[in-house]
Amino acid sequence: MHTHPNEGAPGLRFLCRITARVAPVVSLGMLPWGERRYVPIVGGTVEGEPFAGDVVAGGVDWQVQRPDGTLEIEAQYVLRLADGALVEVESRGYRHGPPEVMQRLVAGEAVAPGEYYFRTAMRFRTSAAQWTHLNSVLALGKAIRRPDAAVLDVFLVE
Repeated sequence: MHTHPNEGAPGLRFLCRITARVAPVVSLGMLPWGERRYVPIVGGTVEGEPFAGDVVAGGVDWQVQRPDGTLEIEAQYVLRLADGALVEVESRGYRHGPPEVMQRLVAGEAVAPGEYYFRTAMRFRTSAAQWTHLNSVLALGKAIRRPDAAVLDVFLVE
């Protein structure tokens, strides 16, 4: 067995939970690779210690619903932290699961997180001195979809 010279997989450290409240999906129509659509982000909360605050209204979650059932996600939004810092979030990921589970999810029914896959890779940008270390790290989001929100547990990759 080959041992990686960096001695193992990277660690994950919890940063926060982001609850991004969303408006209804807006479809731009079918493209050759799927339905192009967007979801306005209308607010929300950031819960973490000390990384806490609000999701600023005005962000957008751009999506492509592929023919294979996979939803491609490219979200961009801003967090306003309790200390006044503004942090831009860029998040790209995938959501998919068995067709019957995804139909229930779209219908607004309660679906257990283990019944579908919803993960994102995240980057941050900020000029706030106390958070500039976030400009140089990656994070992973493990998410669930509620009828009016996406809820992401965010982990820094160490």
